[in-house]
Amino acid sequence: MFCRTCARQAQVRLRIDVTVFAHRQKGTAVMTALSGEKIAFIGLGLMGRPMALNLEKAGAHLTVNTRNPETLNAFEDLGIATAGTPADAVSDADIVIICVANTPALENVLLGEDGVIDGMEEGTIVIDMGTTAVDATRRFADAVEDAGGKWIDAPVSGGTHGAENGTLSIMVGADPEDFERAHRVFEVLGARVTHVGDVTSGQIAKAANQMIVGITIGAVAEAFSMADEAGVDLGKLRSALTGGFADSAILQKHGERMIERNFEPGGKVVTQRKDLYQALDFSEGELGLELPITRLVMELYDEVIAMGDGDLDHSALIKVYEED
Repeated sequence: MFCRTCARQAQVRLRIDVTVFAHRQKGTAVMTALSGEKIAFIGLGLMGRPMALNLEKAGAHLTVNTRNPETLNAFEDLGIATAGTPADAVSDADIVIICVANTPALENVLLGEDGVIDGMEEGTIVIDMGTTAVDATRRFADAVEDAGGKWIDAPVSGGTHGAENGTLSIMVGADPEDFERAHRVFEVLGARVTHVGDVTSGQIAKAANQMIVGITIGAVAEAFSMADEAGVDLGKLRSALTGGFADSAILQKHGERMIERNFEPGGKVVTQRKDLYQALDFSEGELGLELPITRLVMELYDEVIAMGDGDLDHSALIKVYEED
């Protein structure tokens, strides 16, 4: 069902993105790292919008597609080409980047009616920059290759801040030749680009990343809840832990969110929960390896969702302890 309120909120966020983009363009020389590169970008959510804008800024000939018509209108206002379907978006592209919310959404974009497979040309590189199930990644890679294309799985870490600033960490699963072909695109979007291995290696690395992120958020939330109940100032606690073995980007960024009660999503609770489930499904189903800590943390995220807070930032996990 189309949500008018959600669409208006998305439009406001996009206008902010556009304003920042225009400001950067005025203040710096236009980059030409991707001059002449024909790129289709599909999926203009929290992460996709700033990533697409950075590609445009770098000189790419960009065509975008997303389900939200108001978002497409905003990109049109910038003079960026838009397409009504994924097939139309990729019809003239050398590289296709897809950044959508989950595995079913990716399957629809790729294999659904008027999907990428229907419009891509021979030799097109298709890059999945979302977080996708490993078994589905194999299936999608086979489908793209059967259609004459090349598949790269390149999920990212760094949240919306990293997407906006082009400082994402990018974990790449690809044939070496395909990685070299796409490398200059990754350099525009990320500060750390790692070719982990063959296809699916990027998604396995991202599963490990999300396990560590989710579990560490749980550890910080639990420690903060204990200290808060004992009357310790959480800001001073965070400062005391800085620089020691307990320090981490999670303690610094998400710990600050917990203290300030700022749960504006950089990464949503529902997304974190989905990623932990995918890690469990792959590990237990394919490798026969149990992950008890990951399962426990996923169940805590289930509690946050049951409280009606699934669209908050994943640092909102601390709310489970406050509810208790």
